[in-house]
Amino acid sequence: MSEQPGGEVTVGIDGLSFDDALAELQRTVAELEQGGLQLERSIALYERGVALHERCAGLLGDAELRVQKLLERSSGVLEAAEIRAAEAADQE
Repeated sequence: MSEQPGGEVTVGIDGLSFDDALAELQRTVAELEQGGLQLERSIALYERGVALHERCAGLLGDAELRVQKLLERSSGVLEAAEIRAAEAADQE
């Protein structure tokens, strides 16, 4: 966690779940859309919004890879194989 100007406390983006990152991204966009912010605050929100978007995209990519890696065993039972986006890029 870190404290931003104005006394706001933020959680590191890498520790956020998809749902938490998406909710924060939506709040960030709403605040930017309201306008009337000081330039520095707008830039800080924009930068955080980009980072939140990247976090959401990465988590969605990981989830998609997990779904794609569902393997059907000979008994007919599905098994999820854990794989990360970086591992998939290495396999291509």
